[in-house]
Amino acid sequence: MQLALYEKYDLRLPRYTSYPTAPHFNTAVNGKIFEGWLGDLDPAQPLSLYLHIPWCQEMCWFCGCNTKITKQYEPVGKFVHALRMEIASLLSKLDPAHRFKVSHIHFGGGSPTALTADDLRAIMGDLTDRLDILDDAEVALEMDPRTATPDFIDAMAECGFTRASIGIQDFNPFVQRAVNRVQSFELVHDIIARLRAHNIRGINVDLMYGLPFQTVTSIIETVDQTVTLNPDRLSVFGYAHVPWMKKHQNLIPTEALPDTAARWAQYEAIQNRLTSHGYTAIGLDHFARDDDDMAIALENGLLHRNFQGYTTDRAEALIGFGPSAISSLPQGYAQNNPALARWQRAVEAGTCAIEKGVAVNAEDRLRRDIINELMCSLTVDLGSICADHGISADRFAPELDRIRAMTNDGIVEVNGTNIQLTNSGRPLVRAVCAAFDTYLDHAHGRHSQAV
Repeated sequence: MQLALYEKYDLRLPRYTSYPTAPHFNTAVNGKIFEGWLGDLDPAQPLSLYLHIPWCQEMCWFCGCNTKITKQYEPVGKFVHALRMEIASLLSKLDPAHRFKVSHIHFGGGSPTALTADDLRAIMGDLTDRLDILDDAEVALEMDPRTATPDFIDAMAECGFTRASIGIQDFNPFVQRAVNRVQSFELVHDIIARLRAHNIRGINVDLMYGLPFQTVTSIIETVDQTVTLNPDRLSVFGYAHVPWMKKHQNLIPTEALPDTAARWAQYEAIQNRLTSHGYTAIGLDHFARDDDDMAIALENGLLHRNFQGYTTDRAEALIGFGPSAISSLPQGYAQNNPALARWQRAVEAGTCAIEKGVAVNAEDRLRRDIINELMCSLTVDLGSICADHGISADRFAPELDRIRAMTNDGIVEVNGTNIQLTNSGRPLVRAVCAAFDTYLDHAHGRHSQAV
């Protein structure tokens, strides 16, 4: 039954980290408009910051991120210089009569551990010179354990980092070689121990399924090893094979990729094993300990979703820095040029590097709230959300009809205007969200599998 559902509903759908989703961004939103949006931000509301570090020392063949490979420091150093220029430029567009506060900072990539310890100190110094970091702010960084030096972790502690997200993916050496990501359990163990010794207590880890040569047995072994590291949160992603977008994925032996049935079995095995270890399932693909802020946010109805996935970040404005970084502001979304060279030239010329975006209207905000609630809580009360927006839920009669058709497959339960995903429906939540996506039929991009 589960496999039949997977084959019926496993469409290529957005991950709904925004609405409208990125394929619908356009050049109508430019740097001038974005700078105006920054100038209109409410100084009483804390900001969230995302810094995209596009560098890695080695390419992982499964990678779908915007990244560049170098073993030399010179291009990284030039990038850091441009990033610091962009920070100064964008933050100068905020209301100069007020000093803004920050509730979340996230360094993503690529791999931020491609920076030096001094780079990290300098970037954080630029932020703290211009902004007030709240005492309870989460300051997080994505980490490649192979390039996380002791000096770098020392700098993280000095700069007030509270959380590290560590890419594990799989501990099986055969799988690791097939995706060009070779790292031992002992290395990851030692990195986590060093982080905790520096009072960086929040530990996230990333696992993947759907990789070449993975089996249910091998994945369970990886999960059990990972749990001994006692992470607070785990992100479990299905490998998205998109070689038309990421040419390096052609290096992966496609004949070794699991088929539909195997991917489903791997997903179920990971979910069952992690819950048996005491982790709470969060939305589509996250897991957290009951005392972790993410599990508490889920229980209190405060979980959110943005371009980093599930988050406790409730800031209304997220400002992105670096190539391809996306800003999410009350007025809409704006994305920097993804090409490193073009982003860098724009920044060094003193111009805004925004390439495209989309302004959101009242309809977008309404549908975004519905989709966010479904993605986070796996349930939504259309009546309540529509009341908050000052409209009647009757307008969603066509969407409810489409979703009621899923009740026969046991994916959802519908009671009036309340929609509830079943446990069987959890991995297909994106298919339910798609019923509310008025842009989807006009998408020009290709998306990853729903599971």
